[in-house]
Amino acid sequence: MGIERDNAGAKGTVYLVGAGPGDPKLITVRGLECLRISDVVVYDRLASPRLLRNLKPGAERIYVGKLPDRHTMRQEEINQLLVDLALQGKTVTRLKGGDPTIFGRVGEEAELLYDNGIEFEIVPGITSAISVPAYAGIPVTHRDLASSLSIVTGHESPDKLDHSIHWDKVTNATGTLIFLMGVAKIGYIASQLIKHGKEPSTPVALIRWGTRVEQETVVGTLATIEEIVRAADFKPPAVIVVGDVVVQREKLRWAERRPLFGTRVLVTRARSQSSELAERIETLGGEACEYPVIATRESAAAEQIERVTEALQAAESYDWLLFTSVNGVEYFFGWLSRLGIDIRRYYKARIAAVGPATAAALESRGLIVDSIPAQFQAEGLIDILAGELQAGQRVLLARGALGRDVLPKELRARGAEVVDAAIYETVVAEEQDEEALELLKDGKVHMITFTSSSTVNNLITVLKRSGITNPLELLSAATIACIGPLTAEAARNAGLHVHIQPEDATIESLVQAMAAYRLKERMKHEEALKP
Repeated sequence: MGIERDNAGAKGTVYLVGAGPGDPKLITVRGLECLRISDVVVYDRLASPRLLRNLKPGAERIYVGKLPDRHTMRQEEINQLLVDLALQGKTVTRLKGGDPTIFGRVGEEAELLYDNGIEFEIVPGITSAISVPAYAGIPVTHRDLASSLSIVTGHESPDKLDHSIHWDKVTNATGTLIFLMGVAKIGYIASQLIKHGKEPSTPVALIRWGTRVEQETVVGTLATIEEIVRAADFKPPAVIVVGDVVVQREKLRWAERRPLFGTRVLVTRARSQSSELAERIETLGGEACEYPVIATRESAAAEQIERVTEALQAAESYDWLLFTSVNGVEYFFGWLSRLGIDIRRYYKARIAAVGPATAAALESRGLIVDSIPAQFQAEGLIDILAGELQAGQRVLLARGALGRDVLPKELRARGAEVVDAAIYETVVAEEQDEEALELLKDGKVHMITFTSSSTVNNLITVLKRSGITNPLELLSAATIACIGPLTAEAARNAGLHVHIQPEDATIESLVQAMAAYRLKERMKHEEALKP
């Protein structure tokens, strides 16, 4: 940038980053890079807290956000804070909602940085002025309806609005008018637009928390919108769209048609396995709130290590290899690698797996599964092996330490010699997301997913450990979705009502069942609103 400064090595760099409109996936690649290298992030309430998960360990977080009725830190103080942090030699990201150059006061921050000889970079973001209407099905321009737009600040008193806005010029200057942060002044804005030439029938939309799970939209005209906003108790922050483009919403509200729109889902499975479920939830319009309560690891006990090593070294003796989970596959191959055991030593063994995901994990390593039961649990594996397993055959059961006794017990009853190798153990996760916990406490989690009995029991344990005396009362406020019958049984035994249980115990079936449940709920709600 060509900034001239002394002692450059002692000063840090400040990145003035636009976080986008709210959905954390809408930040730019460059913005995400800045977050990941920062020593400290200075952020406000319009930047998604989920973005902070991308910070490196030990990075400092400083909240300077404003609320409509409260300023936590004056802008001048924020400007000086950025300077002070940079003078300490820190790499700083100033994270702002939307785009920092559109009513983001980035010019003031950057100017003071320049005056102090501090290097800075402005990283543009997707402004809420265009992205929030898009998520409500409103393109701000349209070939037949509007070929221009104006973006106006509305977060001022009427006196200030009159001083900063030339109503006679703004009203008819462009096809679409976008007002940011003007919910409390919507009546005054509408009256001024009508006064200066807009038709009272001009369409208006307000979109609150656009692109987020809380997104809410109200539509009216300049003549009716104030009463509609009041009746709906519609609160900021919101984007106001004035113009004929609003009518496009009837056909184009794509986000609201997704089955999990408006649904925040708590994902309790291990962090290493949560991505598939989280991605499917978000593809269907929901927000996945990751709160892992289980973790898997190899046992550190010398006795257990010795038992597993002995079991795996006897590779040539096995007639069957049985896997009951993807974890079992992952840890099995981890052990083989560490012990230097060639998978070809298991040349005699046929392979059976519980569930298509487990089979896919094996096939990704070049192993084709001989048997997959239709019922994705131990009982299904017993049934399918009934006609193939012969008395005297040797079976290696590679699974977790918490596996039920039913499988080895039944196989032994049929004459098999079963080696039950606990190649990993499931424990309570030590670290949870505090933001997710607060959302749960505030009743802002709509659905909770359980993918194993351990996730049920461990969630209750973690909540108690967090100081919640009655976890069941807290959890009962949400819809409970369980992947299969064993998990559902554990939830019921814990005192929870299970609302969703798919026919097949797979992630895809679970997500589809969740989507069907929410769609049914939405239809009931719409039916109830009919006169």
